[in-house]
This record gives sequence, structure tokens and C-alpha cells, in this order.
Amino acid sequence: MRDTEPTAGREARDEERTATDDGTRPHVAVVACGGTIASEPDDDGAAPAKSGDDLVAAVPGVERHATVSAREVCSQPGFDVRWRDVLATAAAAREAVADGADGVVVTHGTDTLADTAFALDLLTDLDAPVVVTGAQRRLDEASSDAPANLTLAVRAAADDRFAPGVHVAFDDELHAARDAVKGHSNALSTMTSPGTGPVATFTRAGSRLVREPRRGVDADPLADAIEGADRVPEVPVIHSGTGVGAGAVDRALDAGVGGLVIEGTGLGNATAAIGDAVGDALPELPVVVAGRPPAGPTEPVYGTPGGAVTLAEHGVTFAGPLPASKARVALALGLAADLDRERETAAGGALVDLFRAPESA
Repeated sequence: MRDTEPTAGREARDEERTATDDGTRPHVAVVACGGTIASEPDDDGAAPAKSGDDLVAAVPGVERHATVSAREVCSQPGFDVRWRDVLATAAAAREAVADGADGVVVTHGTDTLADTAFALDLLTDLDAPVVVTGAQRRLDEASSDAPANLTLAVRAAADDRFAPGVHVAFDDELHAARDAVKGHSNALSTMTSPGTGPVATFTRAGSRLVREPRRGVDADPLADAIEGADRVPEVPVIHSGTGVGAGAVDRALDAGVGGLVIEGTGLGNATAAIGDAVGDALPELPVVVAGRPPAGPTEPVYGTPGGAVTLAEHGVTFAGPLPASKARVALALGLAADLDRERETAAGGALVDLFRAPESA
């Protein structure tokens, strides 16, 4: 959707959107995964305790936008989400849509919310909106953002314009799962999309598309090709920076990891020591190179042993604009689905396809 399109074509009021073909309100399924939005205080520190039904009951205004049901997948803090939780969330979203839901909301801890949202984009390709949300402040805290974010997510999930791909709903904005990152440890506006901006913005009454909603990866969904969480290999992220040697790469190889993500500097460069170690690891071990800057691509420009030109000659895969955290998600899930680095497989596509954004995304 180009910015030259008339504004009237991109704006919509909720009452114009939230109705099914028979005139009834759409059905949105909430898939609860814990996080701050579900947490309660305790002498030992806050922890998830509220169910999906508890969250829906605490925000009665959501019923104006959709009929809402809830189911639990897990009750984890965002910093301790496991692969089995991610795969179960994808399965729950697929089941909800198969059972007739018009949209899905996933409630999740913000620490890894962006990771899970992108994982869902890789794992699924549903005909209904999937919207991930959470909160920076618990429901019991002053000025909690939980009610506003859950209401926003339900509004977006009830709007079929957002069916392509997975989105993140936070602070009156909707972000593409591929682009969204947590940008601040406790600010309410924590979710941002460096380099692209939000897909849509919301007011009390309606919404405005900023760019076209779409799935953030041009590859077949991976869920059916992954037999279980035990198939997801260990993929460490190795940080390059001033004075970093090859020790972390060597230790990872000794540990028998499934692949490596190098968080390079600038356009995807690394120290000479890392570059040499990566050259020795390839082609047996898949290596993906991401960049440290919060926005911008990775691409081979510089030579020398750790420069991206040399890394490309070794055979690394560049993550494009994906941050290292999401490059790790894509590599781990792609390996779990038995994707080959270059050749298409029965699972559909090659591993490198997971790092290529759709042309107009």
C-alpha cells in the first residue's frame, strides 16, 4: 500500500470493520502464555498467575469489539519462554482458526514477545489475524497498560485487513512481527520497528494503515515440518566487537551446536579471529551473520579476514535487516524443519529463504 493512496482509503472506524458476513461480531480467541500482563506481585517477586479468562474478565470493554474466548498454553515469564511453548502457541493459534475463530490474540511477556511473534510468522500462515501483545505494567499497578494493549490486540484481531502475517499490538500501534523489537526496558511505548515504523496506528474510534499488512517471510510455514521441541537445535549468538577473539566460536563447536549466529558490527563485519574461525567451521556448520545496528541491512562491502566480503566467500548467510535475536529464531526453526542451506527440500524452500523479506514488505 503506497503512501500516495488517498488517506480516506487507509482509515477506518471500528464499527465499519468489526462485523462478520452475517452481521455478528467476530470471534477472537485469546491464547495466554503468561508474562507481565498475567503477573501478580509476591514476596519473592512478581510472576504469572492470571489465566486468559482472568485477563478477558479484567478488560470487559473488549466485548464491544468481538466475542472473546480464552485458552492457556503456558504461564511463563517472558524471559523464560521455551521452544515447546512457542510450538504449542503456534498449534493453539492454528486450532483456534480451524475451530472458526476470526482472529487470534496471543498474550505474552515482553522480554521475548518479538521473538515469539516472529517465530509464529515462520511457523504459520493463517487466513485470520494473529496479534501478539503484552504489558509493561501489571494489572494491579498504577496506570497499567494491560487493558489498553489487550483491547488494541482484540480490535486488530477482529479486523480482517490484518490477516496477512503476524503482528504486535502495543501502545496504539500495530507492528509487523518481522520488524518489531523491544526498544526500552520499562517504557510503555517499548515496541518499535526500527527502519520501517508501524503497520497501523489506532485511536479510540478507528485505525489508519501506514503500510500494507503482510507476512514477513517469503517461505512456506514450518510448523508441520517440526516434529517436536526436542528437534530445535542449540544456536548461540556470538557477539563481535573490540578485541573479541575466537574462543566463543571454538567453545560452541566443541559443544556440538546446530548452527551459529554472529552479531557483527556495521554491515555485518567481525573481528579477524572470528572471521578465521567461521571459515574453519564452514561449510559443515551453518553460520548466519546479523548486524548490531538497530536498523539497516547486512551486506558484503569490506574485505580483510573478518570483513563481510570475506565472510561471504566463506559461505555465511546474511540476515539482511533481521537482528541477531530473530536470525537465531529463524536458523533454529529452519534447522528443526530440516531445511537445507541452499536447496529446496520436502519441507518447502531452503534455509536462506527464511532471511529474505518479501519484496514490498
